[in-house]
Amino acid sequence: MKFIAIKTDDGTIKGKLAFYCRMLHVSRQGFYKYLSVKDRPWKYQTLADTMLEIHAEDVCNDTYGRVRMFQALTLKRPDGIPIPSERTVYRVMEKIGLSHRPKRNPKGITKADREARKSDDLLKRNFTSEKPLEKCVTDITEIKAKDGKLYVSAIFDCFDSAVLGLAMETTMKATLCQHTVENAFIAYPEIRGAVLHSDRGSQYTSELYRSTLRKYEMNIPLRRSRLSGKMETTCPDRRKPL
Repeated sequence: MKFIAIKTDDGTIKGKLAFYCRMLHVSRQGFYKYLSVKDRPWKYQTLADTMLEIHAEDVCNDTYGRVRMFQALTLKRPDGIPIPSERTVYRVMEKIGLSHRPKRNPKGITKADREARKSDDLLKRNFTSEKPLEKCVTDITEIKAKDGKLYVSAIFDCFDSAVLGLAMETTMKATLCQHTVENAFIAYPEIRGAVLHSDRGSQYTSELYRSTLRKYEMNIPLRRSRLSGKMETTCPDRRKPL
């Protein structure tokens, strides 16, 4: 339609209009309908402007996908702009060039130590808990930055998926997991005696980590896992990687 409009000067050159409509199999009624709406303002222009404002608020916002953008719009609640469905938000983002497709790394972060002493799986894949600070899970994730990588280790409570302990370091050694446990105990001394579930990565089978858990009388069940480079906990309310 746009091609015909350019070639016929918006339909004013009737001879060319008949020729192009016939060659491109376009009806005149359809072409004139296109002319009647082509100069109308885009109905999602104000929504798109708001999305661009959210995108420019912080340098980290360039990673926003449709879910986070929809959540940001819901929290912002711009005056006079109705919030459409998540699918519409995605289409608008595609049109204005804000579509974000993260590159996923299929390789895991933690590597299993096959020669390490194995512990019993005390949870038996049951990641639900009726009491807080009774069953916990832990994992490591990697965050890429301009000046290197940051490794974040966290402990989650299977009761409500609350973060009990957190540690961040530039290396992924056993000390990272040790500090996570120590920080969790400082914040929640009642965690003593809890079951702390992890994969069989070398950090979690190291003697440093095991001695830290023995210090706080915590049990050490390990799971066989193929991690995707993200934190993977299977608590009731946290079934997707972080």
